[in-house]
Amino acid sequence: MNFSFQQLEYLVAVDTHRHFVKAAEACFVTQPTLSMMIQKMEQSLGVQIFDRSQHPVVPTSIGAEVIDQAKVILVKANALQQIIQDRQDQISGKIQIGIIPTLAPYLLPRFVSEFVKQYPQVDLYLHEYLTPKIIELLKEGKLDMGIMATPILDPKLIERPLFYERFFLYSGQTDRSIVKRKIVPEDIDLEQLWLLEAGHCMRSQVVNFCEMKQQKLPLTGLHYEAGSLETLIRMVDRQHGLTIIPELCTFDLTEVQKLQIKSFENPVPVREISIVYTETFYKKRALDALYQCIIEHLPQEITQIDNKRVIPVVETISFE
Repeated sequence: MNFSFQQLEYLVAVDTHRHFVKAAEACFVTQPTLSMMIQKMEQSLGVQIFDRSQHPVVPTSIGAEVIDQAKVILVKANALQQIIQDRQDQISGKIQIGIIPTLAPYLLPRFVSEFVKQYPQVDLYLHEYLTPKIIELLKEGKLDMGIMATPILDPKLIERPLFYERFFLYSGQTDRSIVKRKIVPEDIDLEQLWLLEAGHCMRSQVVNFCEMKQQKLPLTGLHYEAGSLETLIRMVDRQHGLTIIPELCTFDLTEVQKLQIKSFENPVPVREISIVYTETFYKKRALDALYQCIIEHLPQEITQIDNKRVIPVVETISFE
């Protein structure tokens, strides 16, 4: 029974794309070459791995098990290569990172240029995804790490906390409904609160923090759910009302806008931001380097947990 790592990569590619031509393009080979290599592997194993009568093509029952093992073997093979690179004190290769949209525009500019400068042999790929998508791609091996709000409490994922980002209330210039210097959730008029659209973990945290699930809001007037924090801020500026924003976002506000933010009473509500990866993750030195680079480019107080309360990430996520 002989087969190559290349054949295993072809199997995984066909399973990913569910199409022989697309898989061949992804592997930079011709479709006949890819098909022939997979057929040889099927003959060697004595089983049919793909049901070619289906469109899109799907693995057979035993084929799905073979593909799962192919993924494990490829991970282990890459881990061997990484061990050698680590021994040679090298940090190199491709790193695929998913990051949530409410964090990406405020965190990435702080460290990415310096990281690329320090580690020129690393090919860094950054993707913005919502939390459920990052979890899915991590488990499929299509992402190496995720930078996201935690805790997620998925037994198949490991969370390494980076920092604890405070939440602030942001209100319109003409809003005078809250005169206290430090506020509590009960001070917030939920009828005036602008939210991110469903799917954002920060929306779930705001709902949980404000205990909105227990309250019924009126169904009259303008109802709008934003796709970004920038949109929320602009809606507050132009349509008035309130919203909740995370700490790194506040550094990009104008001096006038900074006058419109209010802090919460201790323990201050925060979202825990972590680097998340799977148990089979093998690029340990790359993770350590990324972690250190991020920490070095953040205010020191944001990395401390003192007098802070982590708001749970309340998401409907299936851990399979």
